[in-house]
Amino acid sequence: MATSKPQIVSSDTSGNPKAARVDLKLEVVLIPVSDVERSKAFYGRLGWRLDADFDFGDFRIIQFTPPGSGCSVSFGTGVTSAPPGSAKHLELVVSDIEAARDELLSRGVSAVEIFHGSPFDRSKRISGPDPAHTSYRSYGSFEDPDGNEWLLQEVTVRLPGRVDPTQTSFASTSDLAGAMRRAEAAHGEHEKRIGHADPNWPDWYAAYIVAEQSGTELPK
Repeated sequence: MATSKPQIVSSDTSGNPKAARVDLKLEVVLIPVSDVERSKAFYGRLGWRLDADFDFGDFRIIQFTPPGSGCSVSFGTGVTSAPPGSAKHLELVVSDIEAARDELLSRGVSAVEIFHGSPFDRSKRISGPDPAHTSYRSYGSFEDPDGNEWLLQEVTVRLPGRVDPTQTSFASTSDLAGAMRRAEAAHGEHEKRIGHADPNWPDWYAAYIVAEQSGTELPK
């Protein structure tokens, strides 16, 4: 029986140039915790940046930002009626799922499950990363002390339109090194196709890295 292949679709529905739009930037996600000091210690051990710890008497708010993230996470007392541990599927995008797992374990996270398959249905999770390390198909899962669930998602090639193609940035030297290694491997195949060494490899590397991150067509 034939099965349909999953389709990846991305579209910008605004239809307007940037200057004509009002940007809406998701910058803070609130999670429910039971013990503020315990949670502060946990996220601090992860190496996340502590942005704020404000105590206003009737409520307290603490904010952390994961490395390289444009969005922060907040928690505290008197800030939400949601049950502690009820936040699920909080996704952190990484370029190397196994390196991210090792980093978390080294910082005291008790367990990180790497899998592919469904991130939402535990019965459909397959142990280990996607065999081809296809973008958006490998996941990791870990929990904070209350059971709030964080998901790691491995992404190396972005969906078209997801990232501004005029801007290229990397959260860490390891992310940039990974992009360069993938460009090197792709460039080796390019040189096999053309049958000789490519003297313009720096330009080819740069074009490949930018296209990979923005989700545009990769150079051949």
